[in-house]
Amino acid sequence: MEDAEDERSSLAWFVTGARGIFSLPAVILMLSFVGFCALTVQAGIPPEQVIFMTGAVWALPAKVILVSSILGGASLATAFLAVTLSSVRLMPMVAALVPELRGPRTPTWLLLVLSHFIAITAWVFAMERVHDVPRNHRATFFAGFGITLVVANMILVGVVYHLVAEFPPLVAGCLFFLTPVYFLASIWHSARHPVIYVALAAGLVAGPLCYWLAPEFDILLAGVGGGTVAWFGERLWRRRREAKT
Repeated sequence: MEDAEDERSSLAWFVTGARGIFSLPAVILMLSFVGFCALTVQAGIPPEQVIFMTGAVWALPAKVILVSSILGGASLATAFLAVTLSSVRLMPMVAALVPELRGPRTPTWLLLVLSHFIAITAWVFAMERVHDVPRNHRATFFAGFGITLVVANMILVGVVYHLVAEFPPLVAGCLFFLTPVYFLASIWHSARHPVIYVALAAGLVAGPLCYWLAPEFDILLAGVGGGTVAWFGERLWRRRREAKT
């Protein structure tokens, strides 16, 4: 009886997570995927490959980098390295979220599988809601959201692929731009430490400068540079505060 109750409860939490597809982060991401689909049409990538890419290379910026590498005629090794470097930024998110998902009986292999679905959308959604979920059902809750979100975007890409060819480039660009704007606002709003504000501000200031100096590595340089400046600034501030006390 207890096992049956646990099974029904797990299914209920999976469905609860799946309902997150109607949340603001998920809706904005899906609109951004419409813009991404327009980019793949311009690049001449077949729809079946775009659908596969949506499920296999989950983070949207990594897919944009991959398509841009294809358009630029980059080699397979270069594209692989660029996508890998882009995905490294997700490691801190995985390190922060996976311990929150781990329950007393959660197998390691399940956490490894679920880590594939951790990108900015899933991270923001889960970090805001996972603390209201019983620990032994958190992995199920996140699986419901992550799997549903990926499958929904795969279906969306397949449906709109032939429709977005008629979109003006400005419309497709605006749809794609919704995601970084939303997540920048979300991270700023959810930040709990001053160093995060400093890192975001430094990255925003360094972005245009790095694009002017090295457009091929502007995002990487701005991100690493902004984070480094924020980290050293925080350490210096702490040392001065400790010295005064």
